[in-house]
Amino acid sequence: MSVPFLDLKATYTTLQPEIDAAVKRVLDSGWYIGGAEVEAFEIDFARYVDATYCVGVANGLEALQLALMSVGVTPGSEVLVPAHTFIATWLAVTHCGAIPVPVDVRSDTYQLDHSLLAAAITPRTRAIIPVHLYGMPSEMDAVLEVASSHQVPVVEDAAQAHGARFRGRRIGSHGAAVTWSFYPGKNLGAFGDAGAVTTNDDDVAARLRSLRNYGSTIRYVHEVKGFNSRLDPVQAAILRVKLGHLDLWNDRRRAIARRYQDELAATGLGLPVERAHIESSWHLFPVRHGSRDRLREGLRSSGIETLIHYPVPPHRQGAYSDLECPLGSFPVAESISEQVLSLPIGPAMTDDQVERVLSAVRGIVSDLD
Repeated sequence: MSVPFLDLKATYTTLQPEIDAAVKRVLDSGWYIGGAEVEAFEIDFARYVDATYCVGVANGLEALQLALMSVGVTPGSEVLVPAHTFIATWLAVTHCGAIPVPVDVRSDTYQLDHSLLAAAITPRTRAIIPVHLYGMPSEMDAVLEVASSHQVPVVEDAAQAHGARFRGRRIGSHGAAVTWSFYPGKNLGAFGDAGAVTTNDDDVAARLRSLRNYGSTIRYVHEVKGFNSRLDPVQAAILRVKLGHLDLWNDRRRAIARRYQDELAATGLGLPVERAHIESSWHLFPVRHGSRDRLREGLRSSGIETLIHYPVPPHRQGAYSDLECPLGSFPVAESISEQVLSLPIGPAMTDDQVERVLSAVRGIVSDLD
């Protein structure tokens, strides 16, 4: 019996009566763009992440793009981004007409190396994007201190951090804006594309609401050149149901992560570091090994599915060849991309499946050594 990387269908089968009722409620309403379901989810999610506002949008990439525009990122400006992240973080900057300026990450946490930020800031810098990668919050105190001293807004990429905490406070409003993806594989996932931005800033929220709706807040009156990027009410209704179960699902992820941490500590694998003031949502459990591909093949042969997040850093992608970043420009990010492997983790994993992963990893790493 195989161990899947993530059982997406399990959340539906577990909650099928509630989800079916929520979808039927939307279909029966006759209201299929915006409306009460979207507004209710925005209220619920803002409350959940301790933010004043939540503005639903079509997907995580557009959440980040519109958030950047809402804090003043304009064509030709610069935005500091981690060198190790999913390419959507960089694409959002590019889609604003701005320039992504890569900053290397830390080898222990995989998060933006805040000690390098100040040196990367120029007079053209208009935002910093810390990415709470794998569900592990960035060091927000340090990031915000640098940003404040240079009067640069912080836009958080929290696409993988639903329910994570920094110093006891949920990720959701530390920066000027926090962006979310509800892609189906996320801790809080829709049944299609969906996204949102949370903020405590009245002006940012107002600009977001206009930008997502053709640059309009009054019908047929368009103040700016906007977009069509609206959260679908069917997805909003599904997300409202699943939000009520998110903490329980995250608790299960944390229990699995603890077992991985405890029982793989002696293997020599590079394990993710969760500091005392941080509570990861454990969207992913990344490990590092010098023979990553052989480890992955061994696990595949044992019926255990793994994924690599992310095998090619953005600055090495053809899409960003124009930045002319030679090999070795960001050594930590490049090393991570060559060594990282994500083990299965998810709320539907059974104890037996976790034990199978642990047993297989221990055996294969022992053979590789």
